[in-house]
Amino acid sequence: MKAMLAALTAIVVIAVGSNLILNEAGFSSQDRGSGPSVRLDD
Repeated sequence: MKAMLAALTAIVVIAVGSNLILNEAGFSSQDRGSGPSVRLDD
């Protein structure tokens, strides 16, 4: 049971951490897939 809880905790930490890092690095689909002529709501 301890191993399963440790694995679930690791999954949550990795998911949240990668989301924060990728958003700060500018790898969102909005940043990558839009050009200067595209209007996107903020």
